[in-house]
Amino acid sequence: MAKAPDSTAVADTEQEEADTTVGVRRPPAPVAPRASRGFPSAVSRTGRVSGLDGLRTLAVALVIVHHVEPEVLPGGAVAVDVFFTISGFVITRLLIAEYVRRGGISLMSFYRRRWLRLVPALLALCAVCVLLASTTSLWGFDGSLQAAGLSAAFLTNVVRALEPGAYSDLTSPLAHTWSLGVEEQFYLLWPLALLFVLRRFRARTVLLCTAALCVLPLLWRCVLWNPEAAHRIYNGTDTRADQLLAGALVAVALARLRSDDPRLALLRTWSARLAWPSLALLALIAWQVPVTEDLGEWTAAWYTIGFLAVAALSATLVTALELSPENRLSRLLALTPLAWVGRNLSYGIYLWHYPVVRLLASLGVQEGRLAATVVLTLLMALLSYYAVEKPFLRRAHVARAPAPAPAT
Repeated sequence: MAKAPDSTAVADTEQEEADTTVGVRRPPAPVAPRASRGFPSAVSRTGRVSGLDGLRTLAVALVIVHHVEPEVLPGGAVAVDVFFTISGFVITRLLIAEYVRRGGISLMSFYRRRWLRLVPALLALCAVCVLLASTTSLWGFDGSLQAAGLSAAFLTNVVRALEPGAYSDLTSPLAHTWSLGVEEQFYLLWPLALLFVLRRFRARTVLLCTAALCVLPLLWRCVLWNPEAAHRIYNGTDTRADQLLAGALVAVALARLRSDDPRLALLRTWSARLAWPSLALLALIAWQVPVTEDLGEWTAAWYTIGFLAVAALSATLVTALELSPENRLSRLLALTPLAWVGRNLSYGIYLWHYPVVRLLASLGVQEGRLAATVVLTLLMALLSYYAVEKPFLRRAHVARAPAPAPAT
């Protein structure tokens, strides 16, 4: 069996409509006369969840340590799974809220916001890598031109999935963008599917359809699994979709329940009770389980049921942080430094950490490599946020139409 791919990406989430003040939610916007379209809590649940921002910071820290010191956190790649679930939750609740307010989803506006959020910063990274490849002899950036083209087209994961043996150098300078490919391919299809079921079925059926979709990637992985298919399963959007759909399922379920629904109280109680055990299990996996190594039967289990199990743990955390902002874990993750970094820098850290790792390796840096990686990555993420990401996000806010026509 070829060695399973190393996971690097930190999935970005889109929350332009959320309150950016830590710990504060906007009051619910008025809902159209057609009641709530079966989602009475959809509009009120679009505020920023500071605990989720803090969780992003912890996850991106795991990814950095995993790539710099893999023997310390051999399973740090599990952080990517957590990011997928967070992303599925945030995007889906924003789409449902828009549907409730306006009776439709402006797909062009959604895709435009995604482009403005992700692509400018990604193109800046690609340009720097190509510049280093063409003007220096740093081996870590060899082949950056073709890797940049694949990354900009969100096709890195496709190329990696088609490589049954050891990964080639075709994507290596920007190999970490594979998860961006998974997310963006998923979000080309998911808004269309969600809009279809929202228009044709009742809210309860939408929930059941989302739950059923969560199971399909698991069944498909079981059909595909063999040791030579490890890259295909790990990098495929169709084989990783359940981790994004798990977050979407949480968003649909919470939007369906009124604030006085006893089922919501039950969900709040049990998610809060299970939040610490879920976080502990994820930490144990990161610490002890080399999830991208060939471990025989364990690898087979991980590449089939394991992805969905991690998605369930992540969804439990997301639910607890959303419903119980006053519990101890939520308050801890909502601490201002953690929340600010997760809210503003997590995407930039994701983009720059892997090229920084390759840069330091090319320069032969050994002593203090982890500290150097963290410092240099934070500096580049800050530059990316203030010079590239923030200006384009501002454009996304200004250009948004107040009431786009419902998509059909």
